[in-house]
Amino acid sequence: MPSDLNILITNDDGYASKGIRELVEMMRPYGKITVIAPRSHQSGMSVAVSLGNRPCGYKNLGINDGVSWSWLDATPASCVKFALDKVFPDRRCDVVICGINHGSNASVATNYSGTMGAAEEAAINGIPAIGVSLCEYGEDADFSEVTKHFPALFERLMDNWPSKRGVSYNVNFPPTAIPLKGIKVCHQGYGYWVEEFETWTGAVPPEVNERVDALYVMRGRFLDGSPGGDGAADHHALEDGYISITPQSIDRTDHEEERRLGPIMDVVF
Repeated sequence: MPSDLNILITNDDGYASKGIRELVEMMRPYGKITVIAPRSHQSGMSVAVSLGNRPCGYKNLGINDGVSWSWLDATPASCVKFALDKVFPDRRCDVVICGINHGSNASVATNYSGTMGAAEEAAINGIPAIGVSLCEYGEDADFSEVTKHFPALFERLMDNWPSKRGVSYNVNFPPTAIPLKGIKVCHQGYGYWVEEFETWTGAVPPEVNERVDALYVMRGRFLDGSPGGDGAADHHALEDGYISITPQSIDRTDHEEERRLGPIMDVVF
């Protein structure tokens, strides 16, 4: 396992979060670390990018104990784009690691995740990328199980990285209350949220600077759509006490549907 990697670290919880500080400490033995993370919380941004309708503020925070820290007032995927354009002009970044996310990115949460959006942006550029999350949402979450087990997991992934482009890995750790049983390679589980919008009864936020009919907050409850016996669905593996590793691809084509639909719909004019 190399110890001279050029490592880019980002997240979607913002540069000041506890999770990203824990990740930096874990990755120190593996090479040179550059942190470029969002200025503020950017959860739910998926692979959204900050386009040219507004400028993105950038702040170089300097070198702290050998690690270069900076923030970008933009989405997680934009942080990766910025790093490859401005910080690694020769695009010599060996791996992008996103996290440690405060909260689960399993099942369809993957589709919304800013953490995995940043990993996907790295994969689009042919760079190995790993998103790592802990199923605990508190700002002061206990990351001790992640710091204990992720380094060996990281080494094994890097030593066995596939040759094809466009791959990233979504690593989730179960809640700390669930005893760990091991590690399981999984597929993305299925489910969806219902009753998602609740009426906001608190004070009107200062950024709401115009008259509105109502204020809502997004919460909801999750309905599990994966079969009960599907222990390799990532959210089920987490419930069973396993660290889940879900391979992701930038290719969103449903190849089975491509084969089915082709003979029906292909037409030559």
